[in-house]
Amino acid sequence: MREGRSLAEWVRVQSTRILGMVALLGMLGLPLSDARAQQGEDINDPIEYVNRGILDLNLILDRFLFKPTAQGYRFLLPERVRQGLRNALRNLQAPTVLANDILQGKFERGATTVGRFVVNSTVGVAGVFDVAADWGMEPHVEDFGQTMAVWGIPEGPYLMLPLAGPSNPRDLIGGLVDSFADPFRLWANHEDKEWITYARGGLSALGRRERNIERFDELQRTAIDLYATLRSLYRQDRLDKIHDGKLPMDSESSPFGYSYPDDSNGDGH
Repeated sequence: MREGRSLAEWVRVQSTRILGMVALLGMLGLPLSDARAQQGEDINDPIEYVNRGILDLNLILDRFLFKPTAQGYRFLLPERVRQGLRNALRNLQAPTVLANDILQGKFERGATTVGRFVVNSTVGVAGVFDVAADWGMEPHVEDFGQTMAVWGIPEGPYLMLPLAGPSNPRDLIGGLVDSFADPFRLWANHEDKEWITYARGGLSALGRRERNIERFDELQRTAIDLYATLRSLYRQDRLDKIHDGKLPMDSESSPFGYSYPDDSNGDGH
């Protein structure tokens, strides 16, 4: 009975933290990024207590659900099949990547995206084989969160989302825009085949977790503060993608003359 009360109390506390996060987001929003610009040493994580609670919940779900599912996925499907699925799913992202290439003024990368989609959709058998990469057209990632960063829109406070993990308001909004504007999702909804969208999202998440089984295990073993480590790694990864792997971005390398704020005084260094 005592254990039952303890579990109920834990669920109540975690639910309160999540609800608190939602309420705080409504009050804090993007303007918090202005405070970060004025205080260089601020790590811009004003709801860290809430975020840490959500991370605890995510870790429990990962331990008992996501990681075992990813391990089963790896056990059942050989690497060649998993790679083919990964290639096909990445090929479906091409229209979204192209739109963000154009919105960022990266027309050469946009041409590469078109070339990859045409080659892989035909010669690569619906994207299962990444023939374009063998022909010198390497893949790249662009999303609307990156586009807003290039436009100069601040990222806002750091967030730890239930299930989804590290984020910020800019990337959260960007992900929603990319999802709603995705032509394959729009087609699936129009044809009353929403299950395709759910299956695609589920396979993408499953494949991502499978590829990071060992890496995340190592992080959990070695990180002094897992929360701070994940926050830093997330920000470094986003900076790398925003700058196309070329840090730092100066005003000449950005088509909109935007230089991303220096994060060296924060936690993302």
